Amino acid sequence: MAGKTPKTGPKVGTRGTEAKIRFSARLVKPKATANGGAKAASGSWSFLNLPDAASAKLPSRGMVSVEGTFNGSPFQATLEPDGKGGHWLKVDRKLRQAARAEAGDIVTLEIAPLPPGREPEPQVPPDLRKALAAAPSKARGVWSDITPIARRDWIYWITSGKRSETRAIRVEKACDMLAKGKRRACCFDRSGMYDKSLSCPLADTADDE
Repeated sequence: MAGKTPKTGPKVGTRGTEAKIRFSARLVKPKATANGGAKAASGSWSFLNLPDAASAKLPSRGMVSVEGTFNGSPFQATLEPDGKGGHWLKVDRKLRQAARAEAGDIVTLEIAPLPPGREPEPQVPPDLRKALAAAPSKARGVWSDITPIARRDWIYWITSGKRSETRAIRVEKACDMLAKGKRRACCFDRSGMYDKSLSCPLADTADDE
């Protein structure tokens, strides 16, 4: 990390209210990947990149859970890091329909970061859930006792491994560290800016006119 200083956003909520971040962005479809990974889902979800100025106002270069409005429709979601110091938002079909938006449209958002006490529970991957069920009771106890943000970090560290072998090793290590009382995952880049493990989906340029 030498020679690089990640961007940090301003503190929010210092007076009991969260700062509102307003911006517009183009909604796009994900580009089909070589293995067809995005192709099957391209009809069910789309995404947008936050403008740099909006992303810079967020408190973290990693995942940030927010709430606000999407074309005037209330929503809550977790923004993903794009590996370049910015963020992107996955938009599922339900949100897109509520916002009456389609890929190619310019949409308007107003968001604010959620305070830690309202952080949503992350979805636990099946392999980690199975490993925790078989792990010592101390590991399950620590997992239940830590915050949703800490659980998300463990999941994030595990799923950022590109190879299945890496992921399996990290699941095993996570259970071992939890059993030893370790409450937070460490030694991984939550922003993806340095290890290049995270990135934003590529847009389907066929939608551009």
